Amino acid sequence: MSRAKTFVVSLLVLAAFGGTVMLLQDGDIKLPLPDITLQSPTAAPDAPAASGLVGGPAGAPVPYTGVADIVERVTPAVVNIQVKAESEAADLPPALRDPRFRRFFGVPDELPKQERSSVGSGVIVDAKQGYVLTNFHVVDKATDIAVTLKDRRTFTATVVGKDQATDLALLKIEADNLTALPLGDMSQMQVGDYVLAVGNPFGLGQTVTSGIISAMGRAGFIDQGYEDFIQTDAAINPGNSGGALVNLKGELIGTPTVIIGPGANIGIGFAVPVSIASNVMDQLIQNGEVSRGRIGVAIRDVTPELAQNLGLTTNRGALVNSVEPGSPADKAGIEAGDVIVTLDGAAVEGSANVRNRVGLVKPGTSVKVGVVRDGKDREFELAVEKANPAQQAAAAPEPAQPSQVMGAILENTPEGVRVREVAENSPAAAIDLREGDLITAVNRKPVKTAAQLEELLGTAKSQTVLFLKREDREMVLVLP
Repeated sequence: MSRAKTFVVSLLVLAAFGGTVMLLQDGDIKLPLPDITLQSPTAAPDAPAASGLVGGPAGAPVPYTGVADIVERVTPAVVNIQVKAESEAADLPPALRDPRFRRFFGVPDELPKQERSSVGSGVIVDAKQGYVLTNFHVVDKATDIAVTLKDRRTFTATVVGKDQATDLALLKIEADNLTALPLGDMSQMQVGDYVLAVGNPFGLGQTVTSGIISAMGRAGFIDQGYEDFIQTDAAINPGNSGGALVNLKGELIGTPTVIIGPGANIGIGFAVPVSIASNVMDQLIQNGEVSRGRIGVAIRDVTPELAQNLGLTTNRGALVNSVEPGSPADKAGIEAGDVIVTLDGAAVEGSANVRNRVGLVKPGTSVKVGVVRDGKDREFELAVEKANPAQQAAAAPEPAQPSQVMGAILENTPEGVRVREVAENSPAAAIDLREGDLITAVNRKPVKTAAQLEELLGTAKSQTVLFLKREDREMVLVLP
């Protein structure tokens, strides 16, 4: 039988038995493999299919919709703000600073102030009352404020109140059919949570960007301000100020206010958390201004060196440098050398944390202050009092001088070591040691003589703590 006939017969036989044949490119025949079903060794035989990216019951595929539904709910509450304000008059050019030249050319002695225009963003937080939250720096010195909604309606806004210390301001517009953003709960937010930033960057119009919460509790951007910023990598640019930072529930969790960079986004932006903004808004609505609370202590951060020297088990907290006589802290029993570790049961990270939280408490409100004293936990309840502008509770300045007390003449007394004289520009003067101070301990170890003091200072490490009495006050000084 010829090869061609053999090939045809083979096909017929295989077809009769239900087989499968595959011809390869070289004309050879590939015989069928057994009917085998392959399974992953880790897969359950009847495992349901995975659900879609956006919720839904297992096994029910859900189409991915991104965040469009959130954006649709949020954007009607975010507004564009156009501001006109007076700016300082420009300086005269050098050639016209001579009054004779000014008279010759008919130039006035002072140039008139000029009007400047700027743009920013805002968030409607009360649709019924027409309240709009924005940044202080957006409307500072404004002579005219226009608010434009997403539907392109424009209204003139009035200022309800401003608070430079938190860089927040509250406006009011008279309008119907407004949409307000609900306020979120910062205690439920964590680093890594997704967020959206909505605003009016560069005056381009409403823009949405996305990112995550990169960090929380950032500070150090506003002089004498109250800061507890949310850091985010969602793009925030000039014009976003006063806009909305929202979570994936469509709730307001922050007000973008600061960026780091050469004037545009580089992935590091900061927002005032809603926990601070809601407090400020309430006070601005009720009083038109914000009243700061104080308890009458000077404080500083606890460093690892301080913690070791004071026998603490944590590097967190705020060391009490001094207590003002007659202040709420003094009346409650708080002393210099105490370390504040909790406020109303919530842990304290550092001095800025204490300052922010006490400063935003309504005067007259009672708070519980947890401290560590001599290695033991204690708690004091006191009523926060209203602070005057010059009485803002702040962290004590860090001394930046040599690390030994020198240039001070000391004498021994039954109570401790008395400072008789402090040389000008000496290390002792640098840490604010003063004539008449009575040094009673070093790192909580009592001293009675200058020799003991010198011995303890000679063996002490950095961040040494001096306990002393000054007039009728007990306080501590920290050597660098």
